[in-house]
Parts: sequence; C-alpha cells; structure tokens
Amino acid sequence: MKILVTGFEPFGGETENASGVAVDILRELAPSDGVRIATAILPVTWSGAGAALLRAVEEHRPDAVVAVGEAGGRAAVTPERWAKNLGHGRIPDNDGAIRDAAPLAEGPERFESRIDPIALVRAIKDAGVPAEVSDDAGAFLCNAVFWTTLHRTDLPAAFIHVPAVRARGSAGIGAETDPGHAPVNSALSSDDLADALAAAVHAVALESRSRPS
Repeated sequence: MKILVTGFEPFGGETENASGVAVDILRELAPSDGVRIATAILPVTWSGAGAALLRAVEEHRPDAVVAVGEAGGRAAVTPERWAKNLGHGRIPDNDGAIRDAAPLAEGPERFESRIDPIALVRAIKDAGVPAEVSDDAGAFLCNAVFWTTLHRTDLPAAFIHVPAVRARGSAGIGAETDPGHAPVNSALSSDDLADALAAAVHAVALESRSRPS
C-alpha cells in the first residue's frame, strides 16, 4: 500500500513551515509493515497548491492521501472532519495574491473526510502526542487542498493540522486557520509531529485495508 503525505512550503516571510518539516522527517522514518510513503511539498499559492496535489496523485498513484498543514492557533495535532467549498486569503500567498471569500469551484458546500478523524486522533494519542478532532479547517490553502483532494479524487483522504512549531523562536504566521485566535507556542517538537504523522499513516493504512474492494 502506498500513501501520499503532503506538506506546505514556508510562507508569509517565514523560513519554516511545520507541516513541510514534519513531512520531510517522516520520509526518513521506517515505514509501517507493507506501507510505502510518497511525499510532496506543496506551494502556498492559490494558483498552484491544488494543482500540485493532483500532480502528485497522478505521479505516485497512491492508495490514500494524508495532507498536512500548520495552524498557528493550535497546540495539539488536529485531524479535520470537514473541507468546505470556500477560499479566503486574508494575507498574500507566495505569489502575492489576496483572495476575497468565495467558493473554490462549482461543487458541494462541503465534503466529509474519507478517513475517520476520531481513529486518527486515537492513533496519534497512542503515539504519545496530544490530538483532537477539528470541525473547521479554516478557509486558507489548507482547506483548499483538502477540498480539492475530496472533490477531484475518489481516494481515501484526510487532512491534519499541526501546530506551527519552529526550530528556533516562535512562528510569526500561521494563524490563518483560526482568525482571531492568539498564536500558541506548542510544547511539541518537529520530531513529535513526525511521530504523529507516522501514527496517522498507520491508521490510514488499517482503515483503507478494511474498506470493501
């Protein structure tokens, strides 16, 4: 079984994006039995993020997708339950584009995750990392990638937000998922986030194998 795991490049003048760093570390970890991991780092642009995700799906032909992004207002790892058909860029993307709130494309108002977020939370907690289900993926590019994955593919797919941890100092960006919330300095490390993703990948593999063929 092959699972595609994606993160994002840095944005907003930052030199790191916790999702991309965790995905890079995950690539070096020993995979679960019978699971191959493919990875991709997506651009933080409205014109490129969804397209890059679909290209990665076409290139790797995975059996499932776990997309990952950072949320600066959260201290725990948060698998998302819903992707909504709304894009809103309150800050410029890496092309300098700001997007007014509008539907992402013609289609349903929202999609539900095809991987049970409660199962992901259970697996992540079992790995010793705090986690909780989120019912709001925001309206920035994390949500857009999740919605695109569910709208444009029929693959089992999940989205996981991780805290915006940094190797040094604190994130100055990353609160787009939860506007109005103060930035949170999580006690987690990048290695903790990678361990959480490894546990989630294992849970995704178990759930995908149990689906009727």
